[in-house]
Amino acid sequence: MTGATTQKPSNDVTQGVVKWAVRGMFAKVVVALILFLSAGRWDWGMGWVYVGVFFAFDLATAIVVLPRNPSLLAERAELQKGTKGWDKIIVRLAAAYLPIASWIVAGLNERWDWKPDVAPAVQIIALLVTLVGYGIEVWAMGVNAYFSTTVRLQSERGHKVITTGPYRIVRHPGYVGAMLFTLSAPLLLGSVWALIPALLSAVFYVVRTILEDRMLHKELEGYPEYAAAVRSKLLPCIW
Repeated sequence: MTGATTQKPSNDVTQGVVKWAVRGMFAKVVVALILFLSAGRWDWGMGWVYVGVFFAFDLATAIVVLPRNPSLLAERAELQKGTKGWDKIIVRLAAAYLPIASWIVAGLNERWDWKPDVAPAVQIIALLVTLVGYGIEVWAMGVNAYFSTTVRLQSERGHKVITTGPYRIVRHPGYVGAMLFTLSAPLLLGSVWALIPALLSAVFYVVRTILEDRMLHKELEGYPEYAAAVRSKLLPCIW
């Protein structure tokens, strides 16, 4: 796909952006409640750091995407028609249910002080990796006007192949970012045990990558040629 172009939002797009913002705020409140109720306390420093990073991600997304492709935020505000049946299951597992399980485990870990402990230096490194993961996600959304929440061919939006930004390096940078912040969050929150559902989430992102790549080869014009030029799906020079 080519780079994004500036566009004046229609009323429908404006309403979609508002819905995206409201749903995003609600999601962050839910994340905070899950973390602090599981922990049994509100003075959990790294819990607040994580919630703050989550809010910053939405703010960065709005700053980067709104001037370029406001319709993308409207697209991401709700499940769209044409979503592949298999992705309705995978996206819920990878991006919702398993991360929620990870947050609950991290909160319980904080409440009952499960071992092993995570060193503060490791938590800081995990924070940096989390920021990098969210940064890659925002970068990908900034150049890809078709960065939908679910896997589908967006014919009504003129779906084209994107070859700029992180798409010059790997074919699915959004999943790279998602896996980075999903896997680093447990250590940021000080819980080794919370890595278990996070790792399962990463496995589903890999499965999603395989299935989406296969779909794009079959259904998106120009994708086979792009895949031949950019050979790595997730890991540069490896896979």
